[in-house]
Amino acid sequence: MRVMVLRTPRPAIQSPLELEHREIPRPGPGQLRLRVLACGVCHTDLHECEGDIVLPHRPIVPGHQIVGVVDALGAEVVEPAIGTRVGVAWVHGTCGVCRECEEGRENLCDSARFTGLHVDGGYAEFALARADFVHALPSGVADHQAAPLLCAGIIGLRALRLSGAQPRQRLGLWGFGASAHIAIQIARHWDCEVFVFTRGEAHREHARALGAAWCGG
Repeated sequence: MRVMVLRTPRPAIQSPLELEHREIPRPGPGQLRLRVLACGVCHTDLHECEGDIVLPHRPIVPGHQIVGVVDALGAEVVEPAIGTRVGVAWVHGTCGVCRECEEGRENLCDSARFTGLHVDGGYAEFALARADFVHALPSGVADHQAAPLLCAGIIGLRALRLSGAQPRQRLGLWGFGASAHIAIQIARHWDCEVFVFTRGEAHREHARALGAAWCGG
């Protein structure tokens, strides 16, 4: 299979990813294998490639907004079934028993491992994932549209929930990147009045187009 590998971080304009050919991996116990259909590009991937994040090991295959079809199951895995389209996000897996995991804050687990950082990600034709950490995807969303929801969408929705915002209330968004541009669409669907604080004029224009009541610095 073809993979894009990061061996030596350097500026993105210098194309730090290298094409490599590897054997198609076999899923181990508790894992499944995906035939990758799409994988989004997150700013975290850019940070990895440019050396802004200390990598646990190299080489590594980045990419953690993966949409794929299950094509092989490891031992003890029954679901999702072969042929199912699923998504793989940033959190590859956690311990499942610490306080953070038990309270639904798996991203804060001290034993968390992350896709495209600790384990190879989705810039490849096939990828492995823990069966208990893949996400069901609705059939009406195209592959390339579903991929960003696996990072920016998750973060935006979680932030919106933690804000406590309710329909027809006021909501403030500080910064207007990938997560916020999804959160505002949900908030506007709830008929919330949204105020966006961001420095970039292009981001302000985007926020206005998506229904922001006010934009400023």
